[in-house]
Amino acid sequence: MCRNHQNKGYKFGPTTGSIATATALSSLKMLTEDKKTEIVQIKTLKEKLDIFIDSVKKESDNKAISSAHKYPYDDPDVTVNIEIYATVELVDKSSYKIDHGNPLIDKEDNVIINGGCGVGRVTKNGLQIPIGEYAINPVPRKMIKENLKEHVPEDKLAIVTINIPEGEKIAKRTMNPRIGIEGGISILGTTGIARSMSTKAYKDSLLIPLNVAIAEKYNDLIYVPGNIGEKIANRILDIHPDQVIQTTNFVGYMFEEAEKRNITRLTLVGHIGKLVKLAGGIFNTKHSIADGRREIFAAHTGICGGSTKLIQEVYKSKTTEEIIDLLKKDNLDVAVLNSIADAIKERVKDRFDIDLNVIIVNMKGEILNTNYTKELLKKEFV
Repeated sequence: MCRNHQNKGYKFGPTTGSIATATALSSLKMLTEDKKTEIVQIKTLKEKLDIFIDSVKKESDNKAISSAHKYPYDDPDVTVNIEIYATVELVDKSSYKIDHGNPLIDKEDNVIINGGCGVGRVTKNGLQIPIGEYAINPVPRKMIKENLKEHVPEDKLAIVTINIPEGEKIAKRTMNPRIGIEGGISILGTTGIARSMSTKAYKDSLLIPLNVAIAEKYNDLIYVPGNIGEKIANRILDIHPDQVIQTTNFVGYMFEEAEKRNITRLTLVGHIGKLVKLAGGIFNTKHSIADGRREIFAAHTGICGGSTKLIQEVYKSKTTEEIIDLLKKDNLDVAVLNSIADAIKERVKDRFDIDLNVIIVNMKGEILNTNYTKELLKKEFV
C-alpha cells in the first residue's frame, strides 16, 4: 500500500479491522523493540498488507499508543480517512484477572481486546458480538490476536484498546443506530481488505436488520422498499421501528431470506410505483432491470372493467400518479389497486411459503387499497 492513496480509482483499501490491527501491532513493537515503525506489515485472512503508521508514542514502560488513517478507495464509505488509535498495555499474567466467562476470550489468549471512545457497543441480539460487548467483529478480533500473539513476552498479557475519536459522530451516518450499536462505529472486515461494495456485500448488509428483528423475537415484520416506505410504516402502523426491514430493490431476495428463517407471514408497505412491479412477477425492482408498471396497470384496469379508452390512457401515462388520477375519474382506483394487491400476494405465494399483507400507499402516506389486514394499523388509520 502506498501512502499517497488519495486519488479515486483504487478498487480496494484496508478495512477498519486492518488499521486497528496495524496500530495495535505498532504499539506492541514500540514496547518490545523500543523503536518507532513507519510501516507495519500485517497478515490478513487473504494476504499481507503494509500499513503506514501516522504516529507512535511510548506513554510508559508498559504502555504505548499508535494511530493510522483508513486510506480512501473508490467506494462511498463513511469511514474513509477515519483516524484509529490503538493503545497496548503489557501486564503480568499473574496479576491480571481474565474473564473466562466471556465468549470472546479464549483461555489460551495472551491478547485481550477492548474498545474505547468512538467504538460502539452492542445492545441488541442478532449480531455477531454479544450484547454489552464492543462492536469489534470476529475477523478483526482474530487478526489482532494472530498478529500480536507471537510478539507478547511469555509472562505478559497485551491489553489492546481501540479508540476512534470521530467514531460516535460518523456512526450517525451508518446503520448502527437502527441495529442497536450505540456510541460509535463498528470495527469491521471479513478479509482485511475493503473493496468497492459488491452486490453480495450489499445484500448481506440488508440482512442485518432482519436478523436483529428475529433475534428480538418480533413476530410481525414489515417489509418496505426504502426510506419513504419506512417513514410511512412507522407513522401508520402500531409497531416498533425494529420491525421495519428495508428490501431496497432486492425484494425477491429478502422474501427468500425470510423463508429461510421460517418467517411465514409479512406485511409489505410501500409506494405504488415500486409495489406494482411485484404484481407482474418482477422481484428485482431496479428500473434498469425491468419496469412494466403501465402494462400491469393497463391489464388490471381491463380486469376491473375499464373501458378501452381508459386502458389506452393508462398505458400512455408517464407516472403512477397520473394513472391513479385517471382511475379516480372512472371510480376504478380502489378496484384496480385491490386487484394489484391481490396479484402481489399471489405472486409471492407462488414463489415463497409466505402469507403476505399488502398495504399500498402514495407519497403522502395515504392507503390506496382496501383489501389489507388492519390489525397493525394505528387507530387513526383504521
